[in-house]
Amino acid sequence: MDSRPRLFLTTAFLCGVLLTLGFKDFYPDLERRFRRRRAPVSSLAGAGLESNAQIDLEDHTTEVHNRDGAQNVEVAEGIEACVGNTPLFRIKSLSEETGCEILAKAEVENARARGYLAHICMPSDQATEKSDLLLKLGAIVDRVPPAPIIDPMHFVNRARNLAADHTADPSRPGRGYFADQFENPANWQAHFEGTGPEIYQQCGKKLDAFVAGAGTGGTIAGVARFLKPHLPALTIVLADPQGSGLFNRVKYGVMFDTLEKEGTRRRSQVDTVVEGIGINRVTANFEAGRELIDDAIKVTDEEALAMATWLAEKDGTFVGSSSSVNCKSDDIMVLRCGLTKEGVAATKFARQIGPGHRIVTILCDSGTRHLSKFWAQAGNVGGKTNSKLDDIVRP
Repeated sequence: MDSRPRLFLTTAFLCGVLLTLGFKDFYPDLERRFRRRRAPVSSLAGAGLESNAQIDLEDHTTEVHNRDGAQNVEVAEGIEACVGNTPLFRIKSLSEETGCEILAKAEVENARARGYLAHICMPSDQATEKSDLLLKLGAIVDRVPPAPIIDPMHFVNRARNLAADHTADPSRPGRGYFADQFENPANWQAHFEGTGPEIYQQCGKKLDAFVAGAGTGGTIAGVARFLKPHLPALTIVLADPQGSGLFNRVKYGVMFDTLEKEGTRRRSQVDTVVEGIGINRVTANFEAGRELIDDAIKVTDEEALAMATWLAEKDGTFVGSSSSVNCKSDDIMVLRCGLTKEGVAATKFARQIGPGHRIVTILCDSGTRHLSKFWAQAGNVGGKTNSKLDDIVRP
């Protein structure tokens, strides 16, 4: 009798056993990788985004084996590996009120860790929590009196001089580097290469407007320069706090009214409770994207404060002053859709363009960095549950 069929059957059986044993060890890793790739899409389903949209995010994790070798876990390569790919989520209360899909990119979740020694210069009228945190993280902090940019003691000029002094001192190791965040093109380029592509992919390449405030101008310029070529119909909206000249720069091409000349201002900026956005001079980073900005929305301190408490009350989101401005602006544009200042702007824009649109804004600061100033004026939310959006954002 021919023994070849038996040989084939025996071989096939042994192969099946070996394959089963190998797959038993391989499957958990395969399943873990599959779930990880699916996770970003699933997390966006609640935002009304397409569940089949492909999202390619950088992976800075490594696999570490437990001592027994039985299980793999993923860990980031240092805290700097956590920078970027911040979450995008739907602001439920504003989306439901406006009929637009208002999405917020939580840049406040980003980390900063490169290992350099930091010497930070900042205006002394900024919330003390900011400098306190920097000190705890090991930075040297100079809080200098507010001054116009032509003053040598303006915080930007002082930082520049400190960097030069460090480099010129042979007794000090290394050299001083002045980041020059207002003029250094690396600022807007970082958002062109990072924030812009992240928003584009996280939204499934479909959005109608992007709303953001501007301090250095790097975020709005970099994101606009990336998104506009991919989405020509996209509307870019600046959210600007009271006392800032950028609103007029976008709307009318001039920084101030006829009584003031650009670059010669000698008095402090008009008082505002908002920190981090708004400025009264032209910067290279803002100008890099200014022609791509389609509209601007002015947000008052009163509106920003009210929006911050609204977001805490309705969404459990605790933001700082510039985020509040962003959310307010969004609302004007469907009343018109921005978060405290940015939230106000996003909400204004949403009401202007009407329901059914997708608007993205930036949550760039946490309320924990604004307790002593902004939130001291906003007050406690307490048990409040009956706030009305029309009382915060008026047409």
